[in-house]
Amino acid sequence: MRKLSLRELLAKASPLRSGDILAGIAAESEEERTRAQMALADIPLTRFLSECVIPYEEDEVTRLIVDSHDEKAFAPVRSFTVGQFRDWLLTEEADADMLAALAPGITPEMAAAASKLMRVQDLVLAASKCRVVTRFRDTLGLPGRFSTRLQPNHPTDDARGILASTLDGLNYACGDAVIGINPATDSLPNTLRLLHLLDEVIRRYDIPTQSCVLTHVSNTMELIRRGAPVDLCFQSIAGTEKANASFGISLSLLDEAWEATRSLRRGTVGDNVMYFETGQGSALSAGAHHGVDQQTVECRAYAVARRYRPLLVNTVVGFIGPEYLFNGKQIIRAGLEDHFCGKLLGLPMGADICYTNHADADQDDMDILLTMLGAANVNFVMGIPGADDIMLNYQSTSFHDAAYLRRILNRRPAPEFEAWLERMGILAPDGRMLPPGGALHALEADIQSSSPGVPS
Repeated sequence: MRKLSLRELLAKASPLRSGDILAGIAAESEEERTRAQMALADIPLTRFLSECVIPYEEDEVTRLIVDSHDEKAFAPVRSFTVGQFRDWLLTEEADADMLAALAPGITPEMAAAASKLMRVQDLVLAASKCRVVTRFRDTLGLPGRFSTRLQPNHPTDDARGILASTLDGLNYACGDAVIGINPATDSLPNTLRLLHLLDEVIRRYDIPTQSCVLTHVSNTMELIRRGAPVDLCFQSIAGTEKANASFGISLSLLDEAWEATRSLRRGTVGDNVMYFETGQGSALSAGAHHGVDQQTVECRAYAVARRYRPLLVNTVVGFIGPEYLFNGKQIIRAGLEDHFCGKLLGLPMGADICYTNHADADQDDMDILLTMLGAANVNFVMGIPGADDIMLNYQSTSFHDAAYLRRILNRRPAPEFEAWLERMGILAPDGRMLPPGGALHALEADIQSSSPGVPS
């Protein structure tokens, strides 16, 4: 094989996925892919510090990666090749404390390279050792804990429909990561109404969690200026400057949003205020991938995220469609890659374990990925009524799925949220779910009334 650039080598070594084929950068055979992986294994990690996959002068994400690299943190693995790094990550020496200290010294491209040499079980094992703890109104990511985003989307943003889904999720002990709505209508008045709706529920029932309406960051900043009850600032992000521009964002805009949201000081136990979502294929779909494979570009998005010490980072792994991840096998692999790489880079990674209805995947595939991510100590997943989002029209994970994972892996919600669940008669002290009822009857009565009892 001729000597390849790092960009070419990373693409050829990447496990098969439809997006790289669409981009024309994938290995043309399994033999070529294996040869590329063998060559990648011999690359010194230091080469990633001198050779950029996207030129420094052309891309602000590259500049962020280079300028923020921590040489002191990198020192313990500086002499490693990619293959040696992969092997070391699987040893007992690479424990939670060591990996946390190492995170600022690892670049996204290093993480992506190591993942390309890993089997699925390697991705699970290495990620399971990474602990990333964040705080706002409760504490997420502690050992033995597993959280959920309660996602009560509604196709018309109807208050009663949203509250009904919220009540359902809370009765299944979901919602400790965030109660987050994707608005069907992204207007400022509608977003403001939804923020007040969630804020009133959280305040009325004294729920130790946070809310988020997933609108564009510029809308959130305007609503902050208007005095809206904003807990978390959301934004979709990508791994290149050009792809982020297609989202209408830049690092300077995110800097402004981060400072504005932190200035509200609405957290009670911490100040991690950002919520980011990512997904393999987004840069390619925007024509902004610069010839870099989609998994490496995804890892570069994590460099953007960690600049802002987020509460949550969510890889929406199967949402973009079969053009980028063709089937269940590719979705499973991608989800485990994203989680491992994000955790290695020091991020509080969760996953929207999902697929679109035109992908070659089904709920059995999602069960497999859910269980493997649980074993890998994922920070959170989605909780959606019946696993079917009737507004975004895709399949994800349900409230029941979260209960299943907690039961088989003996995981608990965030500690503050768990204490609230016990007070509300939703969980028993031993973690068993109790029959619906208790103090949430008042919310059910609000929903059944003609006026939900919250601002409309």
